[in-house]
Amino acid sequence: MSFDNTSVVITGGSRGIGRSIAKVFARETNHHLILIARDVDALNSVKSECLELGANNVDVLAIDLTNPISLANIDIEQLNPAILINNAGSFLFKPLKNTSSEEFEDQISINTTSIFNITKRFLPSLLKHKRALIVNICSQASLKGYAHSGAYTASKHALLGYTRSLRQELLDSTIGVTAINLGQTYSTSWDGVDIHPKLLID
Repeated sequence: MSFDNTSVVITGGSRGIGRSIAKVFARETNHHLILIARDVDALNSVKSECLELGANNVDVLAIDLTNPISLANIDIEQLNPAILINNAGSFLFKPLKNTSSEEFEDQISINTTSIFNITKRFLPSLLKHKRALIVNICSQASLKGYAHSGAYTASKHALLGYTRSLRQELLDSTIGVTAINLGQTYSTSWDGVDIHPKLLID
């Protein structure tokens, strides 16, 4: 598959897994990188890292993906994306019995609805390419239940279901759709949780 002269969009690109993905693309490819998150200062820090690693062009967009209105003003044609990596997410380490309705809805909004919003916005542009790719960063929590993170698990189950349905809808198109079901990965998501880093994926 060739994606010459196209950009890679990485959501949640300001830290953790998204930051690591961006750095690999910067080091290994010549793609124009589009990093999306809410924290513009953190985004600019990752942008500097990517440029130091050899990226030719890096743009940052400080956007709240849970609000579809915030996506309306993006000039997608100018960005020319062919790869969309949906990594933005939030992890709530809390038993369901102690989880508020607001916290539950927040997990669904960040981990599932935001992916729906940006994919819907970028899909017409992706369909114009001879080949394009959507990658949704899911989780082992998309596949089985976990105690102490029920709201997160529910949102990741929903994200995998969305991914599978989107794949079926796009079978006859030029877009590939895939999910990556990561295990517990050492990132800022675990801040404040009493777990040894050696028990997590580096």
